[in-house]
Amino acid sequence: MRDTTDELFRMLADPTRRHILDLLAERGPLTVAQLAGEFPGLVPSGISKHLMGLRAAGLVSATRQGQQRLYRLEAQAFSNALAAWLAKYEPYWSRSLDRLRDLAEGGEPT
Repeated sequence: MRDTTDELFRMLADPTRRHILDLLAERGPLTVAQLAGEFPGLVPSGISKHLMGLRAAGLVSATRQGQQRLYRLEAQAFSNALAAWLAKYEPYWSRSLDRLRDLAEGGEPT
């Protein structure tokens, strides 16, 4: 699991890939040309290279639409890859939320 999580974090460390994921999350499926339009400093082949990495990590998928590929976000992949990593920190959230609840109810924090 560590290798998968580490690879995911390496993928997400790149601001261009994060922006691609943000665009797919906000707008839904997009073609390389549509994505490239959001990156004036990159050529479509550069976007394609980022998409290949994101596909290899399972974060996006592609389907043919005529002569183009339509890329979409694979939201379940994020959940699967991050669930174990996030679970390590859940006890900290739970305690903080319990203290916040106690304060909001006028009691002493636990």
